[in-house]
Amino acid sequence: MTLIKSISGIRGTIGGKPGEALTPVDIVKFTAAFVELIRKERTKDKLVMVVGRDARLSGFMVNQLVCGSLQAKGVDVIDIGLSTTPTVEVAVPALNADGGIILTASHNPAQWNALKLLNHKGEFISAAEGEWLLEKAEQESFVFSSIEKIGSYEKQDGWIDKHIQMVCDLRLVDKEAIKNAGFSMAVDAVNSTGGLAIPALLQALGVEVIYPLYCEPNGDFPHNPEPLAEHLTAIASLVKEKKASLGFVVDPDVDRLAIVDENGNMFGEEYTLVAVADYVLQQQGGSTVSNLSSSRALRDVTRSHGGQYQASAVGEVNVVELMKQTNAIIGGEGNGGVIYPELHYGRDALVGVALFLTHLAKSGKSCSELRASYPDYHMSKNKLQLDAKTDVDALLKRLAGHYSEEEISTIDGLKIDFEHGWVHLRKSNTEPIIRIYSEAKTSEQAKALAHRMIDIAQQMISGMA
Repeated sequence: MTLIKSISGIRGTIGGKPGEALTPVDIVKFTAAFVELIRKERTKDKLVMVVGRDARLSGFMVNQLVCGSLQAKGVDVIDIGLSTTPTVEVAVPALNADGGIILTASHNPAQWNALKLLNHKGEFISAAEGEWLLEKAEQESFVFSSIEKIGSYEKQDGWIDKHIQMVCDLRLVDKEAIKNAGFSMAVDAVNSTGGLAIPALLQALGVEVIYPLYCEPNGDFPHNPEPLAEHLTAIASLVKEKKASLGFVVDPDVDRLAIVDENGNMFGEEYTLVAVADYVLQQQGGSTVSNLSSSRALRDVTRSHGGQYQASAVGEVNVVELMKQTNAIIGGEGNGGVIYPELHYGRDALVGVALFLTHLAKSGKSCSELRASYPDYHMSKNKLQLDAKTDVDALLKRLAGHYSEEEISTIDGLKIDFEHGWVHLRKSNTEPIIRIYSEAKTSEQAKALAHRMIDIAQQMISGMA
C-alpha cells in the first residue's frame, strides 16, 4: 500500500489503512482541504467545481467520494464524467468554475488513483498552495455544511466533443491539409478515456482510416500504461501489419502523446514536443520552454528559427510559470507533454495530435523522414543509491564546484551542460537516491556520461565520510 502526498495532489494505491494508501478517509480529507484552499482565494458565497475522471476501475468509487465531499462542503459540483486531464482543464474556465479535480493516476498502473487539483484558470495549483493544502489536511479541522447549505450536483456530458472542437478551431490546425494527406492511423489508448477522445478527434480532422487498439474505456489496462517503447510492441506490430502512416499512443488521462512511425519504430517521446514546436515556430516567431531533464533538441530547433529557449525546474507547474514569464508560444515536457497557450496552459495530447498531423501533412514527409530531420540525441536514466545519512545538498554543491568551468544550473538539483551533452542530478524526496539523467549524441555516450558522474559522486561521498 502506498500514499504519496505532494504539492500537486494526492495519489496512492486503492485499499488499506488510512494514511497508508488512498482510502475513503484520505480522499474525503484532501477534498475538504482543497475546498478550504479555494474558498480562501475565491471570495464567493457559493463555489462551483468541475470533476472528471479517467477510466480506471476505481474511478467511479473515487468520483462518488469526491463529489459527495464537495457537496458536503457546500460546493456545487459539475461532474463531466469520463474525461481527460486537458478536457477538465479547458472546462473549468469555460464553465466559470472556481476549481477542478481530475481523478487519475496518469501513467501509474491500475491499482493507483489520484486527485489532481486545478485552480479557477484550469491550471495546477502552485507549490505554495500545495504546501498550505497539505498542512490543512493534516490538521483535519474541517467544518461541513448544514443541510440547507449542501452543494448541488449536476452531470454534464459532451465535454470531450467540446474540447475536440476547440482544438479543431485553433488557427494553426489545418483540417484540409490533414484530410488531403490521406493518413491511416493506429491508436493505442490503453483502454482509458483516450479511446473516447483520440479516434473522435482524428475523425473530426478528416482522417478516414483508423485502427483502434485498446480503445474501450473499461479501465482494463492491457499493458503498463506508461507510453514507453517496451510497453508498445502491440501497436508497433499493428502499424506495420496495416501499413499505417503512423500510430498515436496516449496515457490513461491523455496528457502525454507518444508516436510510432510507419516502420513501427518509436518517434521518441522527447521528439513529440520538438516536432510540434518546429511547426509552431515556422508559423510565428517566439520562445519555447521545457524542463531541465528534457532533450536539447528543443533548444536546437528553437534557435534554428531565431527564437529563445529556456529551461525550468521539473514539473508541469514550473514549466507553465516560466512560459508565462517569457511569453513562450509553445512548451512542455520531454515525456510527450505539449503545452500550447493559445488553447490553455496544460499538457494536452489532443492539441499535440492536431498540430503534429498538420505539420506532417504540410511537410510532405513520412513520419520517419520527419524524425530524421531533427538533431539526434539519446538519453540515459540512472540512479545513485545513497546511505540515508548522506548530505545530498552538500554533495551536489561539491559536484557543481568540480564542474565550475561548465554551464551550471542549480534551480532544480544540479544540471551540468557540456559541449556535447548534459547531466541532470536530482535528489528524491521519498528515498535515499539521486536520479541521474544524461543526454548525448549516442546512447553509449549518454551512459558513459552518467556513469562517469556516478563514479565521481561516489568518490566525493567517500571523501565526505
